[in-house]
Amino acid sequence: MIAALLLSFGVIFVAELGDKSQLMAMTYALRYKWWIVLLAITVATTAVHAVSVFFGHFLGLSIPSNVMSIVAGIAMLIFGLWTLRGDSLDDAEQGKADRVGKSVFFAVMSSFFLAELGDKTMLATITLSAHSNWLGVWIGSTIGMVAADALAIAIGALLGKHLPERTIAIGASVLFFAFAAWLLFEGLRDSSSVTVIATLSAVVVLAGVGSYYIHRVHRAAALAATAPAAEPAHSGHASDQQ
Repeated sequence: MIAALLLSFGVIFVAELGDKSQLMAMTYALRYKWWIVLLAITVATTAVHAVSVFFGHFLGLSIPSNVMSIVAGIAMLIFGLWTLRGDSLDDAEQGKADRVGKSVFFAVMSSFFLAELGDKTMLATITLSAHSNWLGVWIGSTIGMVAADALAIAIGALLGKHLPERTIAIGASVLFFAFAAWLLFEGLRDSSSVTVIATLSAVVVLAGVGSYYIHRVHRAAALAATAPAAEPAHSGHASDQQ
């Protein structure tokens, strides 16, 4: 078991370096609290490697990897639009803060889970578990991937402290859109024309609706920012009249 753990740790750690999920981890850490990102990635990694070790070959037969890539790509597109919109979060409202924290956790966890299904690290874990102790492979592969992503999270967190908030949001959105294009290309490369047309149509609709919604949110925020400036002058004038 120890030998399988060490072997799988080394293989997955090296395989994860420079992988898209490591870049995703850094991008999330630019925008959100590092511990939420790390916890979400740990949960997703534990789950996807459990799938790899126990049910990977059955899942691979029932759900084509290109379908999972398409779903993950659409998820990245949605998260990119969400990031570009910005958070309408009042720091004084603890209830809202809790809800936003939970939504970020589940968004990061689900996007990582989808992105890793059919990825090279999942395939490597399946291969290792076929010839080594399954528990050692599960633990070692999970620790190896979390360790590699933790490095990326540390870099993202450090960069996030030295960049303006809006710059971070725009940069993160661009990276999410790039991940979406990457995953969609992988999924559509060998798909049928019907799948390609349906997927691209969904992408166009999501982009259009998302852009319209983002425009409305930013316009409302701009109006709200200018409204309080007029009130003090008005109340002061009223007090003078009294």
